[in-house]
Amino acid sequence: MERTDAHALARLHSEHGKALYTFLLGLTFGDRHRAEDLLQETLFRAWTHPEALESAHASMRPWLYTVARRIAIDARRARMVRPAEVGPDALEHSPAADDRTEQAVAVLDVRHALRLLSPDHRAVLHQIYFRGASVGEAAEALGVPAGTVKSRTHYALRALRAAMPGYGPGGSAGAGPRIAA
Repeated sequence: MERTDAHALARLHSEHGKALYTFLLGLTFGDRHRAEDLLQETLFRAWTHPEALESAHASMRPWLYTVARRIAIDARRARMVRPAEVGPDALEHSPAADDRTEQAVAVLDVRHALRLLSPDHRAVLHQIYFRGASVGEAAEALGVPAGTVKSRTHYALRALRAAMPGYGPGGSAGAGPRIAA
């Protein structure tokens, strides 16, 4: 396989390298490292295609710019299909995908808060939220009027909010489950 002469490649670099690098800086939005990589790849293509240097063109610059632009486009396309790169700081502060610690803590908090409620409030929440009963069904199961179920539900949720600071609309973002009325 024929390669470009080392002296011809050095001359090509000295004549066009700075202008080509500046052109590549524009294509990479000022990313010097990426522009250097693309310049190196462009010169590698010139080295592997000696027939391009032997053409009758007055200057090699148009060929070099075309090759560099195509390499830059290919590199951008390759980066776009890969997942975004993240630094080590992002990984240190993100929980593992299967980490259920926050969920377990929230369950423990809810259980503790439920123990603080009166038996009547606990029973109505059990019927409405855990069994999915309607107000009428809960009233029948508990042997109380529907209005009493609504009232107990309201006061039970209010007591839960008070027992669980940091959860719900007034709590910190992502602190846990929202307790809705």
